[in-house]
Amino acid sequence: MGRLTKAHGLKGALKLELFTDDPERRFVPGATFSLQVPATSPWHGQSLTLTELRWYNGQPVGFFENVADRSAAESLAKAILWIEQPTDEEPEDDAWYDFQLVGLRVIRDGAEVGEVVRVDHFPAQDLLVVRSAERDVLVPFVSAIVPTVDIAAGTVTVTPPAGLFDDEDAIDASAPVDSPTPDAE
Repeated sequence: MGRLTKAHGLKGALKLELFTDDPERRFVPGATFSLQVPATSPWHGQSLTLTELRWYNGQPVGFFENVADRSAAESLAKAILWIEQPTDEEPEDDAWYDFQLVGLRVIRDGAEVGEVVRVDHFPAQDLLVVRSAERDVLVPFVSAIVPTVDIAAGTVTVTPPAGLFDDEDAIDASAPVDSPTPDAE
């Protein structure tokens, strides 16, 4: 649902990076989140319960049970918040959880070109990290480039621009560019 980015103030508040399109529904008092933190963290295996969500200068800031001061908040910086997939909700069109996308085969022009290994969330858009034969490829997760996600078939269909997967499709930046020459008179 989001990531705790850094402590805010002295009373245990944390700035949030939201991964949900519906924070008003997901971040309500009493909402409980599982934590993804390193195994060495004192928060490993624990969950957090939201007590309040406020907005400061357009930035969401959360207050959580048992996070009473800045030191506790700083120990949670960079933690990722997860929820269990609600069983009583209708699924949204074109909305997936990261765990549903990771492991899907990536298909381009009918051929498999790789596998989704993770989803990176950025303010402008999400990126699918696709492990291809030679390297990881960052694929913008937008409908123009990823027109079809088929969870049941275990596939993601991509229509990437030239050069995204194949180096030979890339435009050669070292090649001279033809420019019009002035007419000699």
